[in-house]
Amino acid sequence: MTASSTQIPQAVTEDLRAIIADAGITSDQDLIARILATGIGLGLDPTDRLDLKITSAALTEMRAAFRLFEPFRGIPKVTIFGSARTKPDDPHYAAAAQAARALAERGWMVVTGAGPGIMQAAAEGAGAEHSLGVSIRLPFEEKPNAVIAKNSRNVAMKYFFTRKLMLVKESAAFICVPGGFGTLDEMFELLTLQQTGKAEPTPIVLLDRPGGTFWAGLQRFVDEQLIPGGVVSPDDFDRVLVTDSVDAAVSEITGFYRNYDSLRWVGGRLVLRLKHAPTDAEVAALNDRFADLLADGVIEHRGALTPEIEDDDRVDLPRLVMRLDQFRVGQLHRIIRALNELESAQGEAPA
Repeated sequence: MTASSTQIPQAVTEDLRAIIADAGITSDQDLIARILATGIGLGLDPTDRLDLKITSAALTEMRAAFRLFEPFRGIPKVTIFGSARTKPDDPHYAAAAQAARALAERGWMVVTGAGPGIMQAAAEGAGAEHSLGVSIRLPFEEKPNAVIAKNSRNVAMKYFFTRKLMLVKESAAFICVPGGFGTLDEMFELLTLQQTGKAEPTPIVLLDRPGGTFWAGLQRFVDEQLIPGGVVSPDDFDRVLVTDSVDAAVSEITGFYRNYDSLRWVGGRLVLRLKHAPTDAEVAALNDRFADLLADGVIEHRGALTPEIEDDDRVDLPRLVMRLDQFRVGQLHRIIRALNELESAQGEAPA
C-alpha cells in the first residue's frame, strides 16, 4: 500500500473525536482532529524515524512559541534582524537600539533572535518589558541575552525553519540591520513572501549606520543585475525602505498603519480594513489609479461582509472591497500606501 492510499480506519477517526471531547476541547475540533489524524497517518505510512523526530520536534516547538506570543497578541510587534557578531561599540548596534527604543515608546514590542550583537542591541533598546525572543540552539551559540532572560520571554528552537516562521508570523513590521548569511537569508525570505503574496504586506526597513553603504550595495545589485536579468520586476524593491536614518525607519513603520489596519480574503474578494472612512471622490480616484490590479469590477467602499460579521472580525471599521488580480497580489503594497496618503487619513487615527 502506498503512502498516498493509506486510510485511517473509521473507528480510529471516531476514537479521535471522542478523545478530543474528553480532553475538554470545545473550539476548532475539526483542526485538532486533522492534526491528530496526520500523526496517525505518519504512523501508518512507512515514515522514517528521523522524519518522525523532525515532525514531533517541530510541532512541540511551534506550540511553545504560540504560547509565548499568546499574551501579547493584541500588541503590534516588529522583528529586528542583524548579526550576532556586531559589537556594542559598532554604529549598527546603536542604530538598532535607537530604533527599538523609539518603537517601544510608541507601544510596539520588539522580537529578536534573543542572541548577542544586534539582537541584544534591539532588546536593550526596547527594554525587557517590550522584548520577546526566539532563540536557536547551536553548539557554539551563547545563551539568550540578559535582557530577554530577565522576564523569561524566550522560546528556544532546534530548527531554523520553525524559528524563522515565528520571527516572521507574529510581526507587523521588520527592520534588517547589516549582517551575514543569516541576516541576508531572513531578509530575502521576507521579500519572497511579500513578492508572492504568501504573507500580508508589511513595512520592511533595511537600516544602515549613518553614512553606511551596506544596503545601498544591495540596491545597486537589484538595479544592475536582477531587474535587467528579468528575474524580478522593476518595482519589486519599491516595498523596501533603504535608509541610514532611525527616524525614517520608525516613520516608515508607524506610517504604514496610519490608515491601513488589516486585510482578509472572503472568497475571491479582498477586504481592506481602514481606520478612516474614505470619501466617494477618493474611492473614485483609487479606481482610476489601480484599475489594472483588479480582476474585474471596481473598488467598493462598504461595511463588513457576512463572514466577517459572523466572526466578529473588525466589523466596526470602514473597508474597501475589491476583486484583486491574484497574479498582481505582490503589488498590494501600492494600494496600501495610497490609502495611507488619502486626505481623509491625515487626522488622528482611532484607538
